[in-house]
Amino acid sequence: MQGFAAFSMSDHKNVIVVGGGPAGLAAALALRARNFRVTVVDAARPPIEKVCGEGLLPETLEALRAIGVNTSKLPGIPFRGVRYIGHNKRVAAKFPGENALGIRRSELQQSLSAAAMDAGAEFLWQTHVLGLEEDGVRVAGRTLRARWIIGADGQASRMRTWAGFQDRSSSHQRFAFRRHYRVEPWTDFLEVYWSARGQAYVTIVGANEICVVVMSHDEKLRMPDLQRDFPELAQRLSSATAIDKERGAVSRNKILQSVTRGNVALVGDASGTVDAITGEGLGLAFRQVHALADAFASGDLNLYEAAHRQLRRKSQLMSGLLLAMSRSEFLQRRVIEVSAARPRLFERFLAAHAGKGSAVEVAQAGLRLGWNLLTV
Repeated sequence: MQGFAAFSMSDHKNVIVVGGGPAGLAAALALRARNFRVTVVDAARPPIEKVCGEGLLPETLEALRAIGVNTSKLPGIPFRGVRYIGHNKRVAAKFPGENALGIRRSELQQSLSAAAMDAGAEFLWQTHVLGLEEDGVRVAGRTLRARWIIGADGQASRMRTWAGFQDRSSSHQRFAFRRHYRVEPWTDFLEVYWSARGQAYVTIVGANEICVVVMSHDEKLRMPDLQRDFPELAQRLSSATAIDKERGAVSRNKILQSVTRGNVALVGDASGTVDAITGEGLGLAFRQVHALADAFASGDLNLYEAAHRQLRRKSQLMSGLLLAMSRSEFLQRRVIEVSAARPRLFERFLAAHAGKGSAVEVAQAGLRLGWNLLTV
């Protein structure tokens, strides 16, 4: 690999991406499509695991195609809609266009890694970034120089700290626990089970494999509590075989004052997080990297700042609506009850959430649902 010391700050086509998860790999793909030289640096070695609902919504698949990913070649299992189940009620709706895709997080990471390598990106796996320099990053006593530096190192980003980015707001944290089970899938919908303490998400990720994620403000809500909080799901899993151990993570909403500083830009969870209740974390990251590549090509990071704010609005609004529902058992009952009575209402809400709907359309769907909660 050509030494970074040979590059000068005047070479605007050289980029270092710190973080080799899906956001960093997507950034590499988007930039290689614009002929940037890209090196991805990560302390881990693939596959890189993380707790995730493992469902890619239709808008997320579209965002991947926009950066050059052939989504038809991704492993996984399509699912055609979302079903809410809780308080002895259920409501379901299909996605208005293409199906979504259930895919193991590790398989997605491997697929994106292979695509980025095929596109010409270079990798420094098992390499610790020790600090940020004005013209690059410090690695094992030397500086890797680049014109642009991307922090894609997750919600606990060290790049964010080193560059001096400031939080603007943060929500109370919630806790997520994930486990995979070997069982014959009983539906081709993503299922969301609701209870007073939290939610359980079921995504098909293989021919005989599902991903179950339990989320709650209560860190004590774990897989063994399925029978108490989600008895129908527990019954479904009574004959299933657990494939792996329970794995946990923290989820929260976090907004930064800015996502660029000098020649450093943040993407994905490093640039602020949206509660995992929306299922939009990956989709948001993939749309961000497309905007960032455009900004790098123009040499104006203000374009990325504006695009990042615009992209965040829809996710933050959807997160607020769903979190309000998660905190109120009464609201859960009413939403599922009203949606079951008026399924077209749920279809519109899902279309705004999972499709190309703007923040305005999400707000309109929320208001329409709110009005029906009062009148039905």
